[in-house]
Amino acid sequence: MRITLINPNTSRAMTDKIGRAAREVAGPDVEIAAVCPAAGRGPSAVESHVDEAYASVAVIEAIRADLARGGSDGYVIACFGDPGLDAARELVDVPVVGIAEAAMHVAALAGRSFGIVTTLSRTLGRARDLLARYGAERACVAAYGSGVAVLDLEDSGSAAFAEILGWCERAVDADGADTIVLGCAGMADLCHRLEARLGVPVVDGVAAAVGLVTAMARMGVGVSKRDEYAAPPRRRGGGDDALVLGAPPSAPDVPTSETAATSDVDSVRT
Repeated sequence: MRITLINPNTSRAMTDKIGRAAREVAGPDVEIAAVCPAAGRGPSAVESHVDEAYASVAVIEAIRADLARGGSDGYVIACFGDPGLDAARELVDVPVVGIAEAAMHVAALAGRSFGIVTTLSRTLGRARDLLARYGAERACVAAYGSGVAVLDLEDSGSAAFAEILGWCERAVDADGADTIVLGCAGMADLCHRLEARLGVPVVDGVAAAVGLVTAMARMGVGVSKRDEYAAPPRRRGGGDDALVLGAPPSAPDVPTSETAATSDVDSVRT
């Protein structure tokens, strides 16, 4: 089984870290391919609505490039805003899961309530939108922005841990959260350390999504193609469909989408 994990920002260091976290929970027969867009083909971090729009395109391009190489048995979108999730599901019939979606569902199974600790406070609006979409509003008793920037999480030894721990403690002690959801893929390597300090389950969305995608693939459950997630329509001319159905619009000194999506690919069999 091959699962492609898409980090839609351009950080190779973060992609490698996320890939390691995914391989820790993947079975021995599961290959994890952790990919990210090349520099200039996606945002350096996803911390705004504009970043998320670019990230969605990066997700689409990564899946199109993977399909050109034969495709995967499932896909994980490794960004807590779940950018491009619906578009990705239109492109394939295998499981596609976002890490926010997975983490919220797993946290609700591990306790009656959960709290979210994410990066910047400006991303909390998107987190609340996703809580509503995934039916998790009642279970979520707290959502905090730690003030830690996404790229500050590239270094596992940074001061970010103490800041994130403080907000997690507040969610548990003051808000009564039974479990904690980590609101950024870059926090994946902090999960076990935080759990040891907090004494409650801490859910990393990367691990949760890999587990769910793997289980769905083994069950033979993929994306329904009945209506909304059917393949996108091919319109006459196709000029407005370039990002999904053909090459990106031409621009000087910009590599093609295939080059962009394949130039930073890490695939290790576990």
